[in-house]
Amino acid sequence: MECPRRPARPGKSAAPSGPHIHSEQIVMNRYALTIVLLSCSNIFMTFAWYGHLKNLSHKPWIVAALISWGIALLEYLLQVPANRIGHEVMSVGQLKILQEVITLSIFVPFSFLYLKEKLTLDYLWAGFCLLGAVFFLFRAKLTGS
Repeated sequence: MECPRRPARPGKSAAPSGPHIHSEQIVMNRYALTIVLLSCSNIFMTFAWYGHLKNLSHKPWIVAALISWGIALLEYLLQVPANRIGHEVMSVGQLKILQEVITLSIFVPFSFLYLKEKLTLDYLWAGFCLLGAVFFLFRAKLTGS
């Protein structure tokens, strides 16, 4: 029995649903969901690792550690499913380098805007190094080989 298609909106074609979704769409959705979840988890991770430097510097380190641990729990609640979903379409190495790119993408604005650190060209050079790593880990998919 075939699933019915959703009615098309005026000016739009009917969107595929159920078994009509192409495998490429599913793969792209897994990539997108992985990136969104890893990005959200990384925001929590960055605050857990570095937020206490601004907010809790006057508190004993154990207080900062316990609060950071609580924030890190939220990070793991997003990171674990992100890695499971991502591992369906990427290798562990690809997942790791994706995480590093996301980390730098979140950390640089965080350190500059939130922690008021000086922005230097070193971040740019680190970004170029990560782009090289992305190329080498994803080149088979990028080049189709």
